[in-house]
Amino acid sequence: MTFKILVLPGDGIGVEIMAEATKVLDVLRRDFGLDLETIEGYLVGGAAIDAFGNPLPEETLLAARAADAVLLGAVGGPKWEGLAYEVRPERGLLGLRAELGLFANLRPAVLYPQLSDASTLRKEVVAGLDLMIIRELTGGLYFGQPRGRRTLANGEQQAFNTLVYSESEIERIGRVAFEIARKRKKKVCSVDKANVLECTELWREVMIRVHQDYPDVALSHMYVDNAAMQLVRWPLQFDVMVTENMFGDILSDAAAMLTGSIGMLPSASLDAHGKGMYEPIHGSAPDIAGKGLANPIATILSVAMMLRYTLNMPAMAEHVEKSVESVLDADLRTRDIYTENHRQVSTGEMGDAIVTALRSRK
Repeated sequence: MTFKILVLPGDGIGVEIMAEATKVLDVLRRDFGLDLETIEGYLVGGAAIDAFGNPLPEETLLAARAADAVLLGAVGGPKWEGLAYEVRPERGLLGLRAELGLFANLRPAVLYPQLSDASTLRKEVVAGLDLMIIRELTGGLYFGQPRGRRTLANGEQQAFNTLVYSESEIERIGRVAFEIARKRKKKVCSVDKANVLECTELWREVMIRVHQDYPDVALSHMYVDNAAMQLVRWPLQFDVMVTENMFGDILSDAAAMLTGSIGMLPSASLDAHGKGMYEPIHGSAPDIAGKGLANPIATILSVAMMLRYTLNMPAMAEHVEKSVESVLDADLRTRDIYTENHRQVSTGEMGDAIVTALRSRK
């Protein structure tokens, strides 16, 4: 079977980091016998707006539906911030998630021991961090209806969004969390705001019910404000965290800084059948685009997640992950993770080093 991978660089540094990820794909195909075809030339986000006036052209969506997996760089930037909400670059990303049914977002936060000095927290607080945040991705405030803006009778502007979840939406993301926890340390912390929001009161009730099918996994609950504090106070208490869309968006970015750099963290967005879109969690960073300063590791680790979760090739995923570790062992660092006594390298040099390490594992 030939796997078809749609490659969408997107905007800003997306072009540079995706170039390094495709180098890794080329090695996996040529040296490791991975039967895959990369599909390129399609646009999303700001680049698609410039070309077609649409952040998610129909041809891009059709290509995404036909692919086995999507590898995405980044979208957005200040160039398009003045556009109407409906046609901003981020609508392309949200559109892909919704149209492909990618309801489960997996965001690992792992602190590599080589980067313990890069974390803003003390080593004894973060050493050994290996956390998985599972975010519901197609519901909540980002998709709820009604939404919009209106003018009140007194002429004042008012904006409104709707937080809404059904039992089935909560149950399916809960089962993803419990299944993943079974392969880890068997602990799930469900994050909500059940003391204030009826929607997350239902969230907690459904999580408790679903937990009955997973008696081997420990379930705890935490309000989102406390969870944010605990991530900084004692992050090692967590194994798997599961939460709704907006809470997960915020908490996963907070967890990113525990690892030293947001440039280190990959993500997977999966549908009910394991098809996924894989992307680094950082943004398009237009201020450094084209300067060779971007860290490609999160994108390369997203390739590893694709191998594990969609292509079902965990051994090959481990080869990619170990190659990243070996490069860190060799003291190579892009600017975002650079500290004294290390060698600072460019985006391309980091990608080349990882490719060399990967080939050596053949």
